[in-house]
Formats: sequence, C-alpha cells, structure tokens
Amino acid sequence: MSHYALRLPESLKQAAKRIAAADDTTMNQFFVVAIAEKISAMETAQFFERRAALTRPEAAEVAWGKVGTQSAIAEDVWVP
Repeated sequence: MSHYALRLPESLKQAAKRIAAADDTTMNQFFVVAIAEKISAMETAQFFERRAALTRPEAAEVAWGKVGTQSAIAEDVWVP
C-alpha cells in the first residue's frame, strides 16, 4: 500500500466527508472507490475504442441481418 498526500479544496473535502459518513465508510475508502470507478470508466472507454478500430463496417450489417425483423414482444415495432 502506498501513501499520497492529496490536496483538495475545502468544499470537496467537506462533501467527501459528508458522503463517506452517510455511506458509513472512511474518507480514504471513499477516495479509493471514486478513483477506482474513474479508472474503470476510462479504461472501459479505451477498450471499446480499440475494439471499434478492429471492426469492419460491413460486419455490423451482417450482424443486423441475423437479427431479423420480427419483434420479440408483440407490442414492439421494428424500425430499421
């Protein structure tokens, strides 16, 4: 485990303290989870960008062609 001195505005500190207390956790745990969520979101976006770069435009048409036009639920309407 490493240590990092975090500088943040007093308003953010107070908000983090309030939210952590409401969640019955520590501010440290709140910050760890917040940072993990941000990293996860950014890495997920990068993953899909890399995957999208590997695709062929015609592959989407082939995939949609396999879906068909019949609704799974009677009230649904297929709009291509």
